[in-house]
Amino acid sequence: MGSTTDKIKGTANEAMGNVKQTVGKAIGSDKMEVDGKAQEIKGEAQKAMGDAKGAVKDTADKAADAIHRKL
Repeated sequence: MGSTTDKIKGTANEAMGNVKQTVGKAIGSDKMEVDGKAQEIKGEAQKAMGDAKGAVKDTADKAADAIHRKL
């Protein structure tokens, strides 16, 4: 997956996780709350992966540009 895709999926997982936690609290379902927290954490990790991929790509692009300017 690309960095943008990771960020989008991460944001979606975070949002769904928060919804599950809220619903779980509202209906008294500990399992739903725990599942929601797990999904939220998964989303945070996906977003972090997207950020890292973006940073690596930016660095690689800058290095390639610098090399091309010297040629």
